[in-house]
Amino acid sequence: MTYSEFFQEMKSRFMGTDVSKIKEHLAFQFNIEDQEAGGIFYVEVKDGQLHIEPYEYYDRQAIFISDPKTFLKMAEGKADPVTEFLAHRLKVEGDLDKALRLKEIIDMANKKRKKG
Repeated sequence: MTYSEFFQEMKSRFMGTDVSKIKEHLAFQFNIEDQEAGGIFYVEVKDGQLHIEPYEYYDRQAIFISDPKTFLKMAEGKADPVTEFLAHRLKVEGDLDKALRLKEIIDMANKKRKKG
């Protein structure tokens, strides 16, 4: 899987997710460590909307660093971000309290997918 394919998979999983219940601004950067699919993208919740773009976000609150397999498992709801962090498969830099909100966004996206 190339970075472009990986990014499109992530974007298709999360775009359209109703995040209107999240009232605060959240901005996360994802650093994918992989020879073929390596790259960076960000996820932002702003004004009740979810944005996903394929580049660095300098005003981020947290950075998640891992391989594509771990990110995909988390996106599918098959792996918990906290468990992955504790198992050292996911590194987190920045505001850990804000970083914990990632699970909330993942749960909202998976709820949307089950309905659809």
